[in-house]
Amino acid sequence: MLEVTKLKKLLGIAVDDTKQDVNLEFILDDVTESILNYCNIKELPFGLTNTAYRMAIDLYRNENIGDEDAPIGSVSSIKEGDTQTNFNKSVDDNFKDTLMKNYYSQLNKYRKLVWQ
Repeated sequence: MLEVTKLKKLLGIAVDDTKQDVNLEFILDDVTESILNYCNIKELPFGLTNTAYRMAIDLYRNENIGDEDAPIGSVSSIKEGDTQTNFNKSVDDNFKDTLMKNYYSQLNKYRKLVWQ
């Protein structure tokens, strides 16, 4: 079972700081669900624990879950007449797929074949 306390330590968040707990629990649940669905298994094996924490760290750092003050992104264009500013997205829409791709080699060792 993945623990919020361990994830906090890995992220450099004080253990007694509870402001992010709900977000961190969501991230751990989401990563666990992604692994279980991809591998077609019912429980997270011990051998994928560190992989799950690495995925959670990547997810936390890339998606700014729960951070309403997260930057919109970098400025892509500015127009002065009638003032207009456009921003690039700060979150990659394909990040979830990219996240899985980075860990396929570890996940494939635990993946089970399912007949549909």
